[in-house]
Amino acid sequence: MIKLSRSLLSRNLSFEISGKSGNIRDALRLHSLTSQAGISTAGHDFSAKGDSPARIVAPYTIYKGKAALSIVPILPTFTKLDSGDVRVQRSGVVMLTFWPAIGERKYDWERRQKFALSPTEVGSLLNMGRHDSSEFFHDPSMLTSNAGQVRKNLSIKAIDDGTGYFFSLNVHNNILKSNERFSVPITPAEFAVMKTACSFALPHLMGWHRLTNQSPRGIGGVSSKVDRQSLELEWDK
Repeated sequence: MIKLSRSLLSRNLSFEISGKSGNIRDALRLHSLTSQAGISTAGHDFSAKGDSPARIVAPYTIYKGKAALSIVPILPTFTKLDSGDVRVQRSGVVMLTFWPAIGERKYDWERRQKFALSPTEVGSLLNMGRHDSSEFFHDPSMLTSNAGQVRKNLSIKAIDDGTGYFFSLNVHNNILKSNERFSVPITPAEFAVMKTACSFALPHLMGWHRLTNQSPRGIGGVSSKVDRQSLELEWDK
């Protein structure tokens, strides 16, 4: 069974760090630096010693022969209304990042491409069975005169013998006259980790962790300070 989804992502904050090609250790270091800009699983800052704030950076990264794939949740942002209530301004996403191999245990971080799964698209992934497949289409300029200039297609296809899945990303850019394709085989164990992690993250993407952890009215107010995460998002590349 193939499930299709076409999505329009709103414009978001961006943060960009240029990387260099290198081995796995270099790629991990660059990925960590980028993630510290706001791609974080932490809902609140904390410190082991109680002084300077810190973030927990926890991407799940899979390295294969032709490309690497990492997934990490990006939390939603909030805004305070005139009434004093706080509401979700922009829902969170699960960010998939692909980057190609350029040699044995070497990957080119500069050529990374991103695909952001919305909460509904995460639900599609969670609903996939052993023999299911899904496809997602993103167009950053949908409903404008520039629609179709950049198209992203994420395909998740089950291997016929049930031994895993192929995660494939195709990015067609008419502006740059480029067409990039990445394909990463995923084992059943790796897919199980991804689904479990996404299931855990889903309520957080919707902001429900703040809803269930809020103080009862009259006991404590909600801070008006909004955590303005600087994000490196899908359309930066």
